[in-house]
Order: sequence, then C-alpha cells, then structure tokens
Amino acid sequence: MTAAGAAILSVNTSWAANSIQDVQWLQGCWQAAGAEAGSEEHWLAPAGGSMLGVGRTVRNSKTVAWEFMRIHENADSLVFTALPSGKPEASFQLLSLDKQRVVFENPRPEFPQRVIYQLNADGSLLARIEGKMKDQEKGIDFPMQKIGCNK
Repeated sequence: MTAAGAAILSVNTSWAANSIQDVQWLQGCWQAAGAEAGSEEHWLAPAGGSMLGVGRTVRNSKTVAWEFMRIHENADSLVFTALPSGKPEASFQLLSLDKQRVVFENPRPEFPQRVIYQLNADGSLLARIEGKMKDQEKGIDFPMQKIGCNK
C-alpha cells in the first residue's frame, strides 16, 4: 500500500457516522417557558435507531396545537420528521450537529425550512423553527425547562 493509499484509508475510517446517541441529550420532558400548564414536549430515550417525541400547546385550558415527531438514523445521518396538528408530514435532513446543538433542514417552500434544538449550559432547551416566509427570514423560539415526566 502506498503512503497516499494509507492516508486515504486513514481518513475514510476516521469518518464517524451520526448516531441517534448524538442527540440523546434531548430525551425527557420539557415544559414550555411561560406557557400554560400542559404545554410540553416529551422525548423518549434513543432505542432502535430512533427517538420519538410528542408536543402539545395548551391555551385557556384547551389543546390548540400538537405534534408527533421522530428523529431516526438514515444511512450515516439523522432525519427529523414532524406531523404537526394534522398537517402533512415533513422530513428534515441533518444539516449540522454539535455536542449540544442539532440543525435539520428541508429546502421546501413552506415555512419552516429549518428545525433547531439546542441544550443550553443552564440545562434549558431551546427549540427553534426558522426559514423564509413570504420572502422574509423568520424565526420562532420555543424555550423550555426540563421537568419530571411523572406528573
């Protein structure tokens, strides 16, 4: 084997595929900051190459929005799929992943084009959707605090 061949082999074997374990910090129950009780997002622990999530928004004691979510391994990457409040399912491909931040993207024309989760140093979670709406960049933040799942 030549030195160049050894270098290529070394580089190829050092590439790490993304795993569902890379976003295990998302698991647990999260209460929407400043929202009515019951406005929460819950994520199951990684298993079988996926994490399943469910979210609910409550206003005036009524559920006004809900969402089923899944993050799953696909080849050497991750995919975020959402089914929000009965709207059509949308899947977002992994764009970037750091130790405590993940960004998924779908270049579709409908808002949002990006879904972001970030675990902050204080243990809070920031979920964010962003993209273009009517040719204007828009972002919506969903700050959350970790809560016990056995309420």
